[in-house]
Amino acid sequence: MRVISGEYGGRPLKAVPGTTTRPTTDKIKESVFHMIGPYFDGGTVLDLYAGSGSLGIEAVSRGMDRAVLVDSNFKAFKVIQENIEMTKEPEKFTVLKKKDRQAIVELETAKRLFELVILDPPYALQEITEIVKDLESKKLIDSTSMILCETDKTTVLPESIGSFSVTKQKVYGSTRITVYRGGLE
Repeated sequence: MRVISGEYGGRPLKAVPGTTTRPTTDKIKESVFHMIGPYFDGGTVLDLYAGSGSLGIEAVSRGMDRAVLVDSNFKAFKVIQENIEMTKEPEKFTVLKKKDRQAIVELETAKRLFELVILDPPYALQEITEIVKDLESKKLIDSTSMILCETDKTTVLPESIGSFSVTKQKVYGSTRITVYRGGLE
């Protein structure tokens, strides 16, 4: 596993040991970023189920200013910190060892707005619709935000959630990628 492109392109990333996380393959990661970018002109990314931190680190490598990486798993938290060290720019990253809803409450208090949100929850625990509604009601996302969801290919998300609508969707092997944008009504 590695950073695909951008400032940190080619640098190796560690994976979380064990079977509790499912890392996004380099091939899928590259395809995903071509769907949504492939490069960014600043902004902040929230990766709510960060695992190794690979997707959030890739977003910063491709031009996002900052990333907030959230995971409640201790092993994932440690790997995220190690992967951030590889960037040699730890000031661009905030790591929260919290469950998704705890992190949302903390981020609401900090009055953060995210231009990109990555939702790749454990497949058995998907509450993407509720999480997006929560992010929107707490004003952590707005009409300029983009939401990237990674699910099992059999999971079909609704065409719209709150003021966000599906703009792109693609299946890669056993993985479905769904992209929502705001303000398209």
